[in-house]
Amino acid sequence: MTATGAGTGTHTGGGARTGTRTGTHRRAAAAALLLALTVATAGPAATAAAAGRSPAGPVGPVGIWRLDGYGTVLRVESGRLQEYQVTGISCVPGPSALRVPDSGSSAAFRYATEDHEVLTVRRGSVHVEGSVGDRATHRLASLPERCREAPEPGPAADPVATFDVFWQTFAENYPFFAAKGVDWNAVRASHRPRVHAGTTEDELFAVFKEMLAPLHDAHVHLSDGDDRFFGEVRPGTVMPTLELETRVKAYIQEVDLGGRAPQEFAQGRISYADLPDGRGYLRLSGFGGYTEAGDFASESAELDRALESVFTAERTARLRSLVIDLRINGGGSDELGLRLAARLTDRPYFAYAKRVRNDPDDATRFTRPQPLYVQPARGPRYTGPVAVLTGGSTLSAGETFTQALLERPGRTVRVGEPTQGVFSDVLGRTLPNGWELGLPNEQFLTRTGKTFDGPGIPVDVTTPVFTQEEFDAHRDSAFTTALRHLPRA
Repeated sequence: MTATGAGTGTHTGGGARTGTRTGTHRRAAAAALLLALTVATAGPAATAAAAGRSPAGPVGPVGIWRLDGYGTVLRVESGRLQEYQVTGISCVPGPSALRVPDSGSSAAFRYATEDHEVLTVRRGSVHVEGSVGDRATHRLASLPERCREAPEPGPAADPVATFDVFWQTFAENYPFFAAKGVDWNAVRASHRPRVHAGTTEDELFAVFKEMLAPLHDAHVHLSDGDDRFFGEVRPGTVMPTLELETRVKAYIQEVDLGGRAPQEFAQGRISYADLPDGRGYLRLSGFGGYTEAGDFASESAELDRALESVFTAERTARLRSLVIDLRINGGGSDELGLRLAARLTDRPYFAYAKRVRNDPDDATRFTRPQPLYVQPARGPRYTGPVAVLTGGSTLSAGETFTQALLERPGRTVRVGEPTQGVFSDVLGRTLPNGWELGLPNEQFLTRTGKTFDGPGIPVDVTTPVFTQEEFDAHRDSAFTTALRHLPRA
């Protein structure tokens, strides 16, 4: 899930943090996502600030707001915004931003970060471009007291204080302890005695890794901004990497496409090939990472260019069935996923509902779910049978796209293995010692309220996915099985 748009992934999922460009935008990299959010609520924006300009036009909202469920307070004064990341025991200053010049209206103000995140602020809500849904805000009378003299994060911070904020951040925001079978209070009791004023950075990072490892959550990551990094996937699955993507692309071309090179788009992240007997093959290795610029406007434009080339009037009229391959998909933007789904229907339908944990003391309390819908795209659309190939390396926005097809009108079959099981935008936090932390705090629900976090979205037909046995046998069982379940000319 970018939030979307950021460049590392989370997330992509978030980011969604998938290690290489495969995890690209979603649920965006922790810091980038939060910066985006920050800016969003802020006022005149980052680009104006970076350029040393004063915002033109209306100044935008002035005051102090709390985001519902994201542990964030925003202060806007004369067009400048300051973010504060808050828990019940801490307040860590986040980035500041300025409103984009000439972007305001009477109802909405747009903001951009130095990383080209674009956000829209309306009365009572913030929208992060590339993410789906809006984030509710509530006005505060004043800045929380602990934020008024909050120290800047840095390496001089007390290791015990850093530990406490780390633990508290998860305690107040993480929704999945029960589902993961983790007693977070017991984790604190067993690990906190090991931390003291003389604890080294290596020792503290090792403690945090031990605490996070049992979650097996690909949308959880920890980084010191230098050499230390922790992030992992569900046991038995593999993180998408550029090396794996490159190997699989070559394998598919040789084994499935008979050596014929497919059309490629978006820096090779999207490819398409017409198959014999009136069928088609569409592969996406992410919902982001399509352009060098990396901003949502250019990413969405590149996706549209690819889809316009694939879903032509002539092809959609003759296409008997379509294989969509997401087996190596590191995530990115949920909004881009919905944009692809819009090419696969001729009438609106329910995609999923999104909600966020919003009670620091109760992990079962959430905001009211926001329903999201797939709206048919303008221009040619394909509405025939679809087979979706997934596996454990289908992450984040790759999963929300898969979920958005569950109620698709027409025949849709899922083949391969369950997806990774991470859907939320990545909530980015900065610890008192300056380390960056990412964690999920949202759920994506079916119409009946089911979430696939943890085990992932199941398939209709189970086959091996890129196992060593498959490679050795020069075989692609998921692809051939999908063809058996699809009509042909």
